[in-house]
Amino acid sequence: MINTTHTSNDTTQKHEDQTDFEDQAVKGTPTSAEKIFGKAAKPLFGRGKSSSKLKTSLTALLVVFVLLMPIYLQGMGESLLLSASVFVGLYLLLALGLNIIIGYAGMLDFGRMAFYAVGAYTAMMLALPLAGLMGDTLKQFAFPFIVVASGISAGFVGWLLSLPVMRLRGDYLAIVTLAFGEIVRITLMNDPFGLTNGMVGLPRGGQLPPPPFFEWLRENVYWVVGNDFIFSVTRNVYWYYMVFIVLIFAIIVIRRQDHSRLGRSWAAMREDEVAATAMGVNVTKAKTWAFVLGAFWGGAAGACFGFFMGSVTPETFNFFNSVVVLAIVVIGGMGSIPGVLLGGVLIMGFPELVRWFAMNHLGQAGGEIQSLVANLRNLLLGLFMVVMMTVRTAGLIPMKPKIYKLYGKGDSDKADVADEAVAVGAAPEGGAG
Repeated sequence: MINTTHTSNDTTQKHEDQTDFEDQAVKGTPTSAEKIFGKAAKPLFGRGKSSSKLKTSLTALLVVFVLLMPIYLQGMGESLLLSASVFVGLYLLLALGLNIIIGYAGMLDFGRMAFYAVGAYTAMMLALPLAGLMGDTLKQFAFPFIVVASGISAGFVGWLLSLPVMRLRGDYLAIVTLAFGEIVRITLMNDPFGLTNGMVGLPRGGQLPPPPFFEWLRENVYWVVGNDFIFSVTRNVYWYYMVFIVLIFAIIVIRRQDHSRLGRSWAAMREDEVAATAMGVNVTKAKTWAFVLGAFWGGAAGACFGFFMGSVTPETFNFFNSVVVLAIVVIGGMGSIPGVLLGGVLIMGFPELVRWFAMNHLGQAGGEIQSLVANLRNLLLGLFMVVMMTVRTAGLIPMKPKIYKLYGKGDSDKADVADEAVAVGAAPEGGAG
């Protein structure tokens, strides 16, 4: 005979446990997951609809500022700051690619300039032949295809690099990537098979095809306000917005990758590669994709750099610039897209602001003082980096932990009530209960 009384008591007990769980969630009492794992770290802007609206408003204001800044700088004749802003955007794109390798996958890479160089030289090699094939009418639309092709070529080089370094970690991986960056630079200097034109660089002759709609914008967009404000679409203005578009696209794609299955594989590999392998994560595949995708954005940045400058030479892609990109990621916050963006703006923008101040406001102090202050910009930047690494060891904006909510079968409709969460990769505030 089946004991119906015992079954009924079990059902009643489960219902009471579920009711107690919901009451705890509503009243703020620690749930079972919080007792075991501790409370997750509080986010920067809190939670709820009000914090979401605040972040949306701040983001909108920042976007408006970024969009209007080149108009003001060009109108006021500040071409130096505008040109420096383009380089800031290029290095942000490089840092976002490196953030995939260091911040998400947890691998050290000192060869960022190698992919930058591959993308730039690929763009210079493809520009004139592709423009000739497309004709005078369509040659201005060659640039998007060149950017994609440059990213793919750099991604292929990243795949080749991933093959010998698959089993390397830490310092050994850093040394190999450093050597790889120098190998690429020296190879470009020696003009292999007559492709790179040695120290002279590319292109060999002829004019690069104009980017999309540049000629039309330069001829038709022109504003004059009073006697001091004169705006026209120059090369600096155009490439500022072009790099901004590529940067926004990169942020969207990289963010989606971070929240994908591949991104979760990177997170597991970053925390403990042995444990990730034991849990079934294909570490080889995850490492390969990290190198390929990180290299792709480096190649895209190189293509934009080549078109912006009009030519490329090997000495641009030296080891010091790789260290600068690495510093942007580390100081901004490894694995944090907002942190990388803030770190890039400060590290690349601060020295240029010092130089601009010396050139425009210290003229009466004499040439020696003006030159001294301008040359001190790298020293001030180094001091700033030391202070920030002492005060903010995790970066300016550390990586925000991912929160996963746990529900029983059929409990998805109670998501607004339950607050049982586990923070992955976050240090708990309360400790275990």
